[in-house]
Amino acid sequence: MGTATPKKATIALDTMKVLDPRWLKPDSIETERIVSVLDETIAKLELSCLIPRIIDSLDRFSGLLGPEITSNLIEHQKLSNKMEHLLTSSEEEDTMKAEEQRVSLCLLEQHLKCSVRNILRLLLASPSLCEALKREVWARKPPAEAFIKAFGEFRNFMLERLLTSPAEEEEKVQFMQDVSLRIKKNTETITALQAELVAAIWTRDEELQKKDNMMKDLKNSMQDLAEDCETNILQIKREGEKRQKEELQASRARCARLQQDIQQLGAQLKKLVVEHRASELALRKRKCRVEMEILNWIQKYDTDMAEKQAEYEEVHAAYTKEKDQLSLLMEKHALLLQEYSQIEEERRICQEKKKQAMEELTTMTLAATRIQAFWRGFLIRSTFKLKKKKKGKGKGKGKG
Repeated sequence: MGTATPKKATIALDTMKVLDPRWLKPDSIETERIVSVLDETIAKLELSCLIPRIIDSLDRFSGLLGPEITSNLIEHQKLSNKMEHLLTSSEEEDTMKAEEQRVSLCLLEQHLKCSVRNILRLLLASPSLCEALKREVWARKPPAEAFIKAFGEFRNFMLERLLTSPAEEEEKVQFMQDVSLRIKKNTETITALQAELVAAIWTRDEELQKKDNMMKDLKNSMQDLAEDCETNILQIKREGEKRQKEELQASRARCARLQQDIQQLGAQLKKLVVEHRASELALRKRKCRVEMEILNWIQKYDTDMAEKQAEYEEVHAAYTKEKDQLSLLMEKHALLLQEYSQIEEERRICQEKKKQAMEELTTMTLAATRIQAFWRGFLIRSTFKLKKKKKGKGKGKGKG
């Protein structure tokens, strides 16, 4: 083979960089965000795998964790125990409660998920506490370790896919094709080696033929062993038949006791049947009497109701008649009330007129009285004046 050219060496180096996650570094914000999410998930997985170990040594870590995290871990342990109990009971019980258990398992699974999220939230809030727990609780179960390792490989694969450009992808394809070509050449080499292997197997078969003779001897010894086994089997069968006879005798004795119990219970049943028949006869007679009384009461009720119905019809007819009369009387009362109102109005008007006339008469009488008094006074004053004039004239005449 010739020496590799610098161009091929550069391509091979770049291809190795693409395939090796240690060479990959994020070159965009989106890639960094995706990688950070995957890294956080790995950190959460590592912490969640430590939770069972922490719960097993809760007395040791209670002072380091604090009361809130400790209470959440205790609650998580209760939920885990309940889940294990349900899973165990679902294997032991029948299928009638399968749906109910499935619903309970779903609810418990949701509670467990919420409990794990709360514990992880509280633990991740204190990075120093997480580091201390990782140092103190370093052992994980193999399945959890394998899952975390697989998730880390998935993280590297995603980072590789995010950072691989189209040109690098083509280089990777070319590299894979070269690898395939090498695999093909290796396959041809393997075929040649397989031919050599066949020849070696042929040689080995000859050696195995020799070993077959030894196997025949071993088979003969195994036949002797089989005869011994048959003897043991016959002895075991005899012991089993003897035990079967003993159990059969015990079973027959139990059957005899059960038969005696059945006879006693049958006698008790007959006695109870006789007693119950006598009681049933008395109850039947009582039932007949009660039915007759009920029939008499029903007939009496029908008779009373017929009388009440007739009386009701009579009362209802009288009520209808009186209601009609009342309607007529109400109409007449309305007319009379209207006439009475008119008469009262006329009386009021007449009284007002009389009152007004009396007031006018009183006023006129008073005025006439005053006028007459004034007139009498006027006449008296006039008479006095005439008398005074006459007296004056008589005195004058005497003096002359």
